[in-house]
Amino acid sequence: MLFIFDWDGTLSDSTARITQAMQAAARDLAVAVPAEADVHNIIGLALPVAVEVLFPALSDALRADIQLQYSSNYRLLDTRPVDLFAGVDETLAVLRQKGHQLAIATSKSRAGLDRILSAQSMAVTFDATRCADETASKPHPQMLHELLQHFSVAADQAVMVGDTTYDMEMAKVIDMPRIGVAYGAHHPDRLKVYQPEMVLDSIDQLLLWRGV
Repeated sequence: MLFIFDWDGTLSDSTARITQAMQAAARDLAVAVPAEADVHNIIGLALPVAVEVLFPALSDALRADIQLQYSSNYRLLDTRPVDLFAGVDETLAVLRQKGHQLAIATSKSRAGLDRILSAQSMAVTFDATRCADETASKPHPQMLHELLQHFSVAADQAVMVGDTTYDMEMAKVIDMPRIGVAYGAHHPDRLKVYQPEMVLDSIDQLLLWRGV
């Protein structure tokens, strides 16, 4: 089985850091600071799309400045790696030991994902990764199509594990099994609309799915 994981809010406890960096970017550029809940709602989207959703009334030029300032703020905060959620290392190790393939489908940039995987010594943990700046933003399923093609597997031979409606929606569109996590950016009731097979309270519960 191919297990495809979102990163932020699913494996990495980074929701607060993303929120802090985005709110700081707004303050730095003297625009209205979005509420915490509004920032949580856009986690999972590619950065240009997220900024457009958060700041729809601003000019394209100012939204571009916010993207740059957010990225700068996040890199400053990212000097200390964000903690993984409890049980992530152990769960991934068990999946690999059992012969499953592991991948990431994330809204992070390629540079950002590579930086954090290196800092966490996880660069060899995953067999393939896709980032938002090299494919279509979630909830478009393009990154899932690309991963399926990379591994030469069908959608029913893979599962998407994520914390946002964007993760659930892109998997549902292509009839890929999906599993939500209850501890991430979006409330589990929102995830259940997309009929996930499970909603996990902790990542280690993934090992109970289909007798994995």
